[in-house]
Amino acid sequence: MQMKKDIHLTGQDLLGMVQVRPGDFGKYAIVPGPAERRDAILQYVDRPVKSFSFFEYAVYTGAYEGIKIAVGNGGRFSPDSAIIAEILCAGKVEYIIRAGSCGALDENMKVGDIVLATGVIRGDGVTPYYVDKDFKTVSDKSALDAVERAAQQEGAKVCKGLMWTTDALLRETREVVEKARGEGAIAVDMVSSSMMTIAQLNGVKAVSVSAVSDNLITGELGFMNPDYYDAEAKVIKICLDAVKILAGK
Repeated sequence: MQMKKDIHLTGQDLLGMVQVRPGDFGKYAIVPGPAERRDAILQYVDRPVKSFSFFEYAVYTGAYEGIKIAVGNGGRFSPDSAIIAEILCAGKVEYIIRAGSCGALDENMKVGDIVLATGVIRGDGVTPYYVDKDFKTVSDKSALDAVERAAQQEGAKVCKGLMWTTDALLRETREVVEKARGEGAIAVDMVSSSMMTIAQLNGVKAVSVSAVSDNLITGELGFMNPDYYDAEAKVIKICLDAVKILAGK
């Protein structure tokens, strides 16, 4: 006997379980990885209400400067980020802005810099189930332009280029790093590939904005560096300001 359905469990199924309807999230979603960063964003949001939860992931809906937005911790890795991306796409958001962190792949980049991903080099294990190897995952131009304008307003040092996503945090060896650099990557994370690819397949405009936490070329580890925490705060403001720009405010 074959499966009765083409896909066993979908984003629509998960939304239906908690009676979330398409449109309930609003047009704009900001998606950090950890819950702590989500909660930091929610401090700027008026009357946030939990509208969806799945395992330890939760999406809140509220208003920022009169604009309805959704804010949810989207996971730290490709598989859980893919689930949240599917849920947001099923909820008919129009924009997804990833508020993340990344490692630099250029010796001239510093901890505390901001990376705007123009596209993705997919090294994750999720997206091969969605697209073939020739598929090009790219940032939406309007979303990219908005976050770049917002970053300029915040006075952030911005680096634009391709983000390489890998699932193997502790196997970022010289060989695989140099291969990604040879393909044009300027930074590495564990999320952007699945989130942006799934958004692109669903016609949702997506972009990834990240604070540099470390540098794989120089070996610098800046996870406890105050410059990194300052950059995290800037990423939050950049994402919120980008929503205002996209909304025409």
